[in-house]
Amino acid sequence: MSTTISIRDSAPTAAMAAAISSSDMNGGFYSPAKAKAASRPLFSPRFPPFRRLRHLFCPRKLRLVASVFLLCFVVFLSSRLSSLMGWLPPQPNSSFPRGGGFTVLINTWKQSSALKQSVAHYATCDGVAAIHVVWSDSDPHSETMKARLEKMVFSKSRAAQKLDFRFGMRQDEDLNNRFKPIEGMKTDAVFSVDDDVIVSCDTLDFAFGVWQSAPNGMVGFTPRMHWIDEEKSGVANYEYEGWWSVWWMGTYSMLLPKAAFFHRKYLDLYTYDMTASIRDYVTRERNCEDIAMSLLVANATGAPPIWVKGKMYELGSSGISGLKRHSKSGNKCLNDLISLFGRIPLVQTNVKAVDARFEWFW
Repeated sequence: MSTTISIRDSAPTAAMAAAISSSDMNGGFYSPAKAKAASRPLFSPRFPPFRRLRHLFCPRKLRLVASVFLLCFVVFLSSRLSSLMGWLPPQPNSSFPRGGGFTVLINTWKQSSALKQSVAHYATCDGVAAIHVVWSDSDPHSETMKARLEKMVFSKSRAAQKLDFRFGMRQDEDLNNRFKPIEGMKTDAVFSVDDDVIVSCDTLDFAFGVWQSAPNGMVGFTPRMHWIDEEKSGVANYEYEGWWSVWWMGTYSMLLPKAAFFHRKYLDLYTYDMTASIRDYVTRERNCEDIAMSLLVANATGAPPIWVKGKMYELGSSGISGLKRHSKSGNKCLNDLISLFGRIPLVQTNVKAVDARFEWFW
């Protein structure tokens, strides 16, 4: 005799039917719990690790990850569009009007092998209107060097008009010579640089644009910082801090003119208007002229300089920048010069100019 059981007026599933049929065949009774257990798969992802994996790789999250990846790819592709499609961002105008462009003022000490590379490099930069080398030495071979450099400048120059090249020879090694006024200079902007420091042309043009927005200040690539060390008898003592302090703290108050833009008027101020005792100190110590110029510009503007992020490197240690100043020497220069100025005009800042066209985050 066969028995049929109906649950909640619903038709039995295939598993239930199989269970019922099996019960009938064995002469037993039908069990809903057994039928439900029979309908489950053999390997069910009921354990927590499997649930988390299934939740992690759900279609909604996969679509979100794919969307983020696609957005990043579009941003990357857009930033590299100039190279992929042959299009370049607008560059500074290379046809400079009267007073436009800038003069590269290269300071060299004796004959440096780096000087030739430096002059050859800056002669290829579109923004350069003139190159002036300050040769502070009575070396008799300087005339031969002058002829070689002049020929090199004319061959390397890409400007429509040949660069104005000058070779200023000084009969002494006074470091004040690097800031002597240049007669007949046609540009307002001066890029003061040591003979072994190379700044890429693109970076140089960008820094020149930054300087044009603040032509009374100093704009450059070598930031330094001063901190109050202690006070003795009511007189503050300052500590000169180099690059690592700037990198760590993100604060600076000076730019060294080993690679910096400033207005040509500061050459006159340094030579004719600045306290003579400061120039005498630089002559006597054969040092500190870079800090003196930073103090002079800060004193004239009452504002901090502007540090520019860019590509800069030094050609070994043969040039003038190879004569590194130790912290102890820097401390002495800074404190002595502040005493001669009669005040400390330096202003701290955290500002850094960055070319946003080549930055991922800005």
